[in-house]
Amino acid sequence: MSPKAHAAARFASLTPVFSPRSVAILGASSDPTRIGGRPISYMKQRGYAGRIMPVNLNRTEIQGLPAYPTLAALPEVPDVAIVAIAGEAAVTAVAELAAMGCKGAIVFTAGFAEVDPSGCGPETDTQNRMVATARAAGMRLLGPNCLGLFNDRIGFYPMFSSSFEGGWPPKSKSGGGIGIASQSGAFGTHLFSVMRNRGIATPICVTTGNEADITIGDVIGWLAEDPDTDVIAAYAEGIHESESLLAALQAAKDARKPVVMMKVGSSRLGRVAAQSHTASIAGDDAITAAVLAEFGVVRARSTEQLVDIAYAATRKIYPAGNTLGVITLSGGAGVLVSDVAEEIGFPMPEMPEAAQDALRALVPFAAPRNPVDCTAQVFNDSTLIGRFGDSMVADGGYKSVLGFFTQAGGAPTLFPKIKAELGAVAARYPDRLYCLSVIATEDMWTQYEDAGFLVFEDPTRAVVALHAMGRFGDAFAAPALSAPPSVSMVVLPPANPNEADAKRLLEQAGIAIVPERACATASAAVAAAEAFGFPVVMKILSPDILHKSEIGGVLVGVADAAAVREGFATLLARAPAGARVDGALVARQASGVECIMGIVRDPVFGPMAMFGLGGVFVEILADVVFRRCPFGVAEAETMIRSVRAAPLLLGARGRAPVDIAALATMLARLSVFAHQAGPDLLSVDLNPVFATPSGAFAADAVIEVGAPHGH
Repeated sequence: MSPKAHAAARFASLTPVFSPRSVAILGASSDPTRIGGRPISYMKQRGYAGRIMPVNLNRTEIQGLPAYPTLAALPEVPDVAIVAIAGEAAVTAVAELAAMGCKGAIVFTAGFAEVDPSGCGPETDTQNRMVATARAAGMRLLGPNCLGLFNDRIGFYPMFSSSFEGGWPPKSKSGGGIGIASQSGAFGTHLFSVMRNRGIATPICVTTGNEADITIGDVIGWLAEDPDTDVIAAYAEGIHESESLLAALQAAKDARKPVVMMKVGSSRLGRVAAQSHTASIAGDDAITAAVLAEFGVVRARSTEQLVDIAYAATRKIYPAGNTLGVITLSGGAGVLVSDVAEEIGFPMPEMPEAAQDALRALVPFAAPRNPVDCTAQVFNDSTLIGRFGDSMVADGGYKSVLGFFTQAGGAPTLFPKIKAELGAVAARYPDRLYCLSVIATEDMWTQYEDAGFLVFEDPTRAVVALHAMGRFGDAFAAPALSAPPSVSMVVLPPANPNEADAKRLLEQAGIAIVPERACATASAAVAAAEAFGFPVVMKILSPDILHKSEIGGVLVGVADAAAVREGFATLLARAPAGARVDGALVARQASGVECIMGIVRDPVFGPMAMFGLGGVFVEILADVVFRRCPFGVAEAETMIRSVRAAPLLLGARGRAPVDIAALATMLARLSVFAHQAGPDLLSVDLNPVFATPSGAFAADAVIEVGAPHGH
């Protein structure tokens, strides 16, 4: 089975859990406010059509339904069971369900791995035994320690949240809606409640708890393949397993289904290879951000952002090459919007000169550049709104249009005119995104939305949401990935190599190295220097000294034979006590734009490549970009061009541009080398790499090897 088919089967196995035909409730209660009673009450209220089978040893009837004393007494094998009983009884129940052939268990019960910080205690062991039993029988398990889920499309509510006391999910006007996937039960239902209160449809919400079996990646994957889910909103505290998440994000991207994720917290797994520059820069957040960006996921930094972006995405218009046109009654609001757009990188090109002239002919004192201020004259002639709006779309070509009409948009005398004028523009150009910033009644708000407009009170929030739609569009329109280059397999040594040996390994992978020679004696160093031509660079050669410059272990501009001999003695004298020293490395003195390339092994996502402008300040400036290995030359070039200092490579201030193709080829080859090397490769640092107009050459290399979990 191919990896894609395996992932699809894994996601499909969740259907009996999320959309079952029958459900058993272990620990069922007659009290509709208790944990074991709420799911039954909710399902009865929402009209779940499947069979509900309460299990309670002491009752024959619960909330008007026949109750059964044991699982063995059930009239049929349920598709899924809710486990709301304590301790070891829950483990026994899961084993019994697995033996019966039940397809899924939703385990509310707590007291497992979440109370065992070491991950090695009896609670984690018990959880592992429970999951092993379920997996052996092909039964999926949600939780333990989870709040459950709801699927309002079928009235299925295996959840004990009190949030439904404030109302049920609104019905989607499009028939689809937003699916919520959350590791946190409380926060998942918080998102649902915020969206419900804004009238946004969230028919499905799944919370994963301890993720002993079903992960947030599994849930995202199921939602990605669910034809009735339009948008996926996710909340994650930590990613513990990458296979399902990566497959899920790829499935969502393939389906042109946007994923907006709020990722909080830092890695609990720690970081190996912390001695390398790359590892010291690569925090958990930077790695996660790079992986999410790879698949076009938009990262939300707050609940407000997540809700705004998910809401905007329900329009299902994702413009690649997004641009923003703003029509306003207020010059001040236009400045505010322009500031926000510039800050987040949302292009706002000016209207064409001819179009500006035509608009000034309509209103001589208008400001028609962009933002387009059609002035308060619209109070006298509301058709100006439509004429200005039509020109913005037809002549300006903007992919997204934001109208700032504040209280005017909610004034009973102007509301129908604004809706009619801009509604006609939207009807003529239905492929564009239209958004209004207005203060209006709930009924007016709804009418605007029914006419095809996104509606926000705050124009800055509108700008952020519209920009995100373009990021989705760019991801969906991106060309297929280029193939990673072919690189010879390299066998890693059992221990950290010295710099010379590290470079020999990298040369086997096709990475160009500045010409150099390892020298065990001063005489050999002189011979090497004379062969390369003065001046040369000399470096102490030791597998135990990773950062040579910090001990004065690098000498540049060594100008003659006498200086080489003196430098050799100086380097050996500067070696720390106990460090193994293999002599000195003599290299041709190179120049160019200093870059850094590196590899760090992330405990979840594996080898990650890093690129940035190099030198001793790389950790301070942190102008770097990461990508999951392996990747092709095109992706490497995108990385290189994305750093803030890229103009230094591209010919800024009269400099000759460097050979970007050679730099990208080196970075892509490094990514393949890291991927092929396997888990024993902990980190690689190439710092500096000299980028020149005629090639790219690594002048320094550090490779760390070792067991990935041995630190």
